[in-house]
Amino acid sequence: MSYKIVMDSCCELPTNLWGDSRFEFVPLALEVGDYHIMDDENFDQQDFIKRMAESETCAKTACPSPDRYKQAFDTDADHVFCVTLSSKLSGSYNSALIGKEIYEEEGGDKKVYIVDSLSASSGETQIVFKLMELEEEGLEFEEIVEKINEFRDNMFTYFVLDSLENLRKNGRLTGMKALVATTLNIKPVCAGEKGSIVQKGQGVGMRKALMKMTEILVKECHNPEDRRLIISHCNCYERAMLVKDLIMAKAPFKEAIVIDTRGVSTIYASDGGIVVTC
Repeated sequence: MSYKIVMDSCCELPTNLWGDSRFEFVPLALEVGDYHIMDDENFDQQDFIKRMAESETCAKTACPSPDRYKQAFDTDADHVFCVTLSSKLSGSYNSALIGKEIYEEEGGDKKVYIVDSLSASSGETQIVFKLMELEEEGLEFEEIVEKINEFRDNMFTYFVLDSLENLRKNGRLTGMKALVATTLNIKPVCAGEKGSIVQKGQGVGMRKALMKMTEILVKECHNPEDRRLIISHCNCYERAMLVKDLIMAKAPFKEAIVIDTRGVSTIYASDGGIVVTC
């Protein structure tokens, strides 16, 4: 059976998979001040970070339309999977569901399943890689659906950001009971919990916060030898490699991948942010 995986543009893929016909990105719209672009192959991270730093207004995103998803589902592939941002953080998931309904109402006959990642960024990437593995095992569609939901529910997402301002101003921190004092250079260690953002710990300064995140991940993420470690970073490759080395020294993950953020993750992670999933 042939398959296609549709992803909203908060998902990051390694460059060797760009242009692969099995994948299609459905871009979100990005806005900072009067500047509006789509989060597609033309996204320039350095330029956008500069515009965010210079703007007096908060950068924003807008989810894709249902019709754009419907177009992506119209394919020759036998199985179609769609991976979106957590439904608690974005309207992308609901838009994809409506897009599927329109596709089916207009006579589309391919099997389509929408995966609410309950995560973002490298969390979506984890699900894409797992879908590839399950498809290549030759499993039936319904079995893949069951297994991918189980995989999603046992996935861990952690992040440390230099600034939580874009998340806060865009209303994405409703699951946080309290915000620590930024004036003391205290950096929260955050995690995804059932699709919402929660605080798991903190550190004074970025390095100590990253070390704390590493400790939490190693403690909570069991059976690393059966898991893939994926680190998304916003314009901080050396910091991401440090995190990779810290984690791999303590937990033998079967593979470790480091990827730069696309547009949506660049807005919310901000310059210097790190997102880790396993």
